[in-house]
Amino acid sequence: MQDILQVGAVTNTHGIAGEVKVFPTTDDPKRFKKLKHVLVDSGNGMKELEITGVKFFKNMVILKFKGLDRIEDVMAYKGKNLYVTRENAVKLKKNEYFIADLVGMDVFTEDGERLGSLRNVIQTGANDVYEVAMENGKDVLIPAIRQCIIDVNVEEAKMTVHLLEGLLE
Repeated sequence: MQDILQVGAVTNTHGIAGEVKVFPTTDDPKRFKKLKHVLVDSGNGMKELEITGVKFFKNMVILKFKGLDRIEDVMAYKGKNLYVTRENAVKLKKNEYFIADLVGMDVFTEDGERLGSLRNVIQTGANDVYEVAMENGKDVLIPAIRQCIIDVNVEEAKMTVHLLEGLLE
């Protein structure tokens, strides 16, 4: 499990007063209204930034940070990812997981046979789809639905699945 989780990426500056445009990588961009701090890789390790202003424009979030009041103050953050600690992450409901915790998991069939490793989570709108790199070098797409996902153990990085008929064809 990772200790920090990505919530966005700074795409550009916004105006001359130290604001930045952030592409949100979280399911709910409105969560930025509740965030007090984010972490950014400053090149010399993670630096904590205090959020003092949040606005929304199209698919972007405009953030203002304490003490960064000029465009020159935020230029270094252009292209950088923003993170939160696990303690400041959104609270998950039952059977919800952070994508960062799923990617890399070992995937097993209900018979205990290792199928492969979870490579990617594809968000389709209706339900997520798990892309599993199988032992034979091929990929299989498994819908993240109750009929297919039997168990997810984040601590052990292990998932057990039921393969619906036709999934391996």
